[in-house]
Amino acid sequence: MFDAVTPLLDEYADLEVRLADPAVHADPATAKRVGQRYAELGGIVRTYRSWVEANDDLEAARELELTDEVAELEQQTADLEGRLQRLLVPRDPADGKDVIVEIKGGEGGDESALFAADLLRMYSRFAETRGWKVELLDSTETALGGYKSVTASVKSGKATDPSEAPFALLKFEGGVHRVQRVPVTESQGRIHTSAAGVLVLPEAEDVDVQINDADLRIDVFRSSGPGGQSVNTTDSAVRITHLPTGIVVSCQNEKSQLQNKDQAMRILRSRLLEAAQAAADAEASQARRSQVRTVDRSERVRTYNFPENRISDHRTGFKAYNLDAVMDGALGDVIASLVDADLAERLDALADGGAS
Repeated sequence: MFDAVTPLLDEYADLEVRLADPAVHADPATAKRVGQRYAELGGIVRTYRSWVEANDDLEAARELELTDEVAELEQQTADLEGRLQRLLVPRDPADGKDVIVEIKGGEGGDESALFAADLLRMYSRFAETRGWKVELLDSTETALGGYKSVTASVKSGKATDPSEAPFALLKFEGGVHRVQRVPVTESQGRIHTSAAGVLVLPEAEDVDVQINDADLRIDVFRSSGPGGQSVNTTDSAVRITHLPTGIVVSCQNEKSQLQNKDQAMRILRSRLLEAAQAAADAEASQARRSQVRTVDRSERVRTYNFPENRISDHRTGFKAYNLDAVMDGALGDVIASLVDADLAERLDALADGGAS
């Protein structure tokens, strides 16, 4: 049983040696990649060793006819076996990546823009609880302080188990988020329904996506926004069109044209990576059907009902009456329901594949 663990044990030992090599740490990208894989395998190795130890103890208890200990150790080994099986389920290769989150106001005008700002704050507060860094890349604000659109990056800043990385936890946020509440612009106290769209992209590195300069059309223009900020006085905004795909990205938040171009290229790389992965997924087996990027982006995924302090996720049936806490970053239980549902689907897909 668990023959698949043996090569992973060897890989784990090799990674341990590499992490002790100063040359590996001379390249931050390599060090992060090696550290991330080491952290990922660490959970598997520790669980496997605990399972082996529990099995040895169980065999000894049976030989000594220690009935009470046998029952306890049988349960322990079964629990460890189940956990190890879950850890060995193939992961989404992008799970360990940082993310770029795009939020756009939808139906509801000013209210949807304000809700987009609330969603950004919710994700930012959740990121803070995990020690992640949030960086605003681009935004189009409204006079009331909302966002017609806003793009931010979320970075872990350190090597971590891919199951705990930004994309692994935030990828299920993609879709349409619906809000029900009394808008600040409503004088009669009536509850309105509006929506905002969220797109979560794994942040691509240079090695993930190769972009030919000849495939780009770069335009500069004057930034726009409320208040007449200094960014509006020069042609600092940048729009990049990727000619082969037609993907268009623009950034205007920074005062420097060069900074805006760098930000736009980061977003473009991530969109190209997403497009490539979506194409690959379209050709993949049904076992990958639960991955976030196969989800229709127009799908309504969640409802935030402020009068009832209720949050409902329509994919898992999750419902809780702590919306105030969720909007302040307490997303853990909501995300856990989605991660568990995805794992269950992948386990079922493996079982179906094994039976066929």
